[in-house]
Amino acid sequence: MGAGRKTRPYAVGVAIQAIYAATIVISKASFDQGLSIFVYILYRQAAACLLLLPVAILLERRNAPPMTFRLLLKMFFYSLVNTLGSCLYNTSLKYTSATAAAAICSSIPVITFFMALLLRMEAVKLKSSPGMAKAAGITLCLVGVLVIALYAGPLLSPLNHHRVLADHGSKHVAGAHGAVSKGLWVTGTFLMLLACVSWSLWFIFQGLLLKEYPNKLLVVLIQCLFGTIQSFVVAVAMERSHGFSRWKLGLDLSLVAVAYSGIVGTGVCLYLQTWCVGMKGPVFLAMWNPLSLLLTLLCSSLLGETIHLGSVLGGILLVGGLYSMLWGKRKEETQLAMPTDHHEEQSSKEKQLYAKECETKEPASSDQQV
Repeated sequence: MGAGRKTRPYAVGVAIQAIYAATIVISKASFDQGLSIFVYILYRQAAACLLLLPVAILLERRNAPPMTFRLLLKMFFYSLVNTLGSCLYNTSLKYTSATAAAAICSSIPVITFFMALLLRMEAVKLKSSPGMAKAAGITLCLVGVLVIALYAGPLLSPLNHHRVLADHGSKHVAGAHGAVSKGLWVTGTFLMLLACVSWSLWFIFQGLLLKEYPNKLLVVLIQCLFGTIQSFVVAVAMERSHGFSRWKLGLDLSLVAVAYSGIVGTGVCLYLQTWCVGMKGPVFLAMWNPLSLLLTLLCSSLLGETIHLGSVLGGILLVGGLYSMLWGKRKEETQLAMPTDHHEEQSSKEKQLYAKECETKEPASSDQQV
């Protein structure tokens, strides 16, 4: 039982990244088959609400803290930031590849740290080894994104030549409209980076919001409800010229993509993330991010997507940047804890010396009494 409890967070960490990888690949495949990006975002948010609403009613109907109008406005704004990130991300996914998306998204912890640094919520001491590691992590991530955007490199042959995913890689480099397609790839890459920036801001806002209103389930549910409303407005605006033909979901991959990403990719994964962070902390969870890149790379290749060497090299740089930043952060936390440990060790030694002095004094005092 004890060994099972110790290994459970590791299993959950792997499961979260597997869910992420499957969400990326299924979404990419559904977009290539014609599913509207904005309708997909709307249905995904609505599916997450359908999952979370009964759970919230069941668990929180008596324990919910009071909610102020000011707090609701904050949640609406934070949800808008998340919705913007979703629109940018899924648009960029259509123009790039599942591998590029997984690679860039693995840098979200580094981008979150960089945003916190700009907002003066974090600090970097460049003269210390942890500070240099953090700065190196940010630099490696930036270089990794530039490599993915600007360097295609030779094509890597897929493991399966029956293409389920559209072959966007070859179109971007050597298609009939090579220059335009290459421009779309670069645009998609930087849209992906902007999406990661939006999500990083959302993570920072979530941390501040949970200090003010610590009920995680209600915070997520309310933001999902706001996100559904916002996504509906965006979908109506973007799809008005197509009528309601783009809103229909058939018994095909589009329905699977919406159901899986909404219920599993959002609802179930959110619970697993919360549990894992509570057990091992956010750094432990972030350490597993590169696994989704490896799984996405494998699944994309099995589904016939042509992968460029530039995406792989950029992904390696992004993963290196992530681990460099995480190492610097962990080292800094260890150094901050060292003075306390040293003080405790010193006080323990003083207590031992005092006890020895008392032992030597006691026989002397008893002899004097005799």
